[in-house]
Amino acid sequence: MIESPIGVFDSGIGGLSVLQSLQLALPAEHFVYWADSGHAPYGEKSDLFVRQRSLAIADHLIRHHHIKALVVACNTATAAAIHALRQQHPHLIIVGVEPALKPALKISQTGHIGVIGTRGTLGSEKFHHLLSSLQSHARFTVQACKGLALAIEQSTDTAAGNQASQRITQLLESYTGEMGQFGQGPGQIDTLVLGCTHYVFAQNELQHVLGPKIHLVSTGEPVARQTRRLLEAASLLREGPGPRALTARISLLSNGDLIGLQAAATRWLGLPHSNCHRADPHV
Repeated sequence: MIESPIGVFDSGIGGLSVLQSLQLALPAEHFVYWADSGHAPYGEKSDLFVRQRSLAIADHLIRHHHIKALVVACNTATAAAIHALRQQHPHLIIVGVEPALKPALKISQTGHIGVIGTRGTLGSEKFHHLLSSLQSHARFTVQACKGLALAIEQSTDTAAGNQASQRITQLLESYTGEMGQFGQGPGQIDTLVLGCTHYVFAQNELQHVLGPKIHLVSTGEPVARQTRRLLEAASLLREGPGPRALTARISLLSNGDLIGLQAAATRWLGLPHSNCHRADPHV
C-alpha cells in the first residue's frame, strides 16, 4: 500500500500547479494525475455535474490505479464534491483545496484582500462559510472570473500563441479593474487570493497587471503539507529520496486534448510527452 500512487485530479491542467507542490513536499511518492479536460471547465457547470464527474474519476483511480490517497486539485470540485467523496470512500485519505483566505490574512498589511475564482467556487456554500468565518478579521473583495480558466487551458495550444496570452491579460485587467484599487495605501487591496488552481499559471501576467508589490496567494503548498501530514499519520508515507528520474514516477492522463496536456507538462513541470497518456474514454 505504501508503494501505491497518490491520485490527483482537476478539470484540466490547473491541478498541475498543485502537483508541483506535492512533488516538492513528497519527493519519494508516485503520482497519477487525471485531467478531465473533456469536461472542462468545471466552474461553469452545475454542482450535480461536477459531483458526478468527481465520483466517477475517484472510483476509476481507486479501481485501476489502486491509489492510497486522493487530492482534489480543483476548488470547484472540492466545493461541490468533497463531502460526497468522503462519504463514498471513508477509508481513503482525501484532501481538497480551498481559496487560501487564512494564509492571506497573515500577509496583508492593509487588511483588504481580493479573491478571484470561478463562479462555481465563489458561489458555493463551502466558500461562503469560509468567508463568513473570517470577515471580522479583514475586508474581502470577491470577483468571479468567467472564462479565465478556459483561456489558461487554451494557452497550451501552440497555435494560439500570442493571441491566447493577450486574451488572458485582457481578462485579468478587466476583472481586477472591477475589484477596486490595488496597492499598499489605506483601504487598498494588497493581497490577492488565487481561488482557482489554473490561475497559478497566469501569475506572471497577473503580477505585471497589478505590480510587483501585490502579494499573490495560492493553495498548492498548504495542500501538499496537509497531504504529507495525513500520509505520515496513516503510516503510508513512502520514505527515502526516491529515484533521480522523477519522470518515471508520474503518469498524466487526459480525456481531452492530449497535446495540450503534453505542452503544459513540459512547460510547467519539465516532463516529457511520454508521461502523458489518453485516459479511459468510458469514465
